[in-house]
Amino acid sequence: MTVPTSGTDAVDAVVARARAARPRLGGVRLVCVDGPAGSGKSTLARRVGAALGATVLHVDDLLDGWSDLEGVWERLDAQVLGPLAAGRPGRYRRYDWTAGAFAEWHDVPVPDVLVLDGCGSARTAADPVAAVKVWVEAPRDLRLSRGLERDGADAREHWLAWMVAEQEHFARERTRERADVHVDAVGRLVER
Repeated sequence: MTVPTSGTDAVDAVVARARAARPRLGGVRLVCVDGPAGSGKSTLARRVGAALGATVLHVDDLLDGWSDLEGVWERLDAQVLGPLAAGRPGRYRRYDWTAGAFAEWHDVPVPDVLVLDGCGSARTAADPVAAVKVWVEAPRDLRLSRGLERDGADAREHWLAWMVAEQEHFARERTRERADVHVDAVGRLVER
């Protein structure tokens, strides 16, 4: 399949790949939008989701706080991906970052396309079920600035610890190298 070249809007490239892909999560085509925190994943995921009429699920909503990057996949698989693979709706409890605890339940009806947005969404465990894996990157200083603007200066130590954890995760998982599409901080395709 031909993918648009560098400088082209990445949404078009991801949408084209998703439409051409066969479902691998039961009848669902799973698009994983991964990369470091603050890189622009959620913006891209929202645009891809809108273009595809897809459900967008934020991994942040399933994390059990700042230290759960490695533990979230088991919860995501048990509550959402496993049921969807079996043709059943998923259901998860949203983590309330202010309260520091899981809150209300959210239903995930079986969609044609599910866009999974978040750090760790394209880990190797996703390979058997992901139709498209996207890597979004941005310079460290920009990511930290975006994060602190969103979460406040009091979250700085959490952000710095998270950045170390995600760097180790991405190195171990080789997420960037395994991605089908690479995107920069402003939504442009990046040459590989």
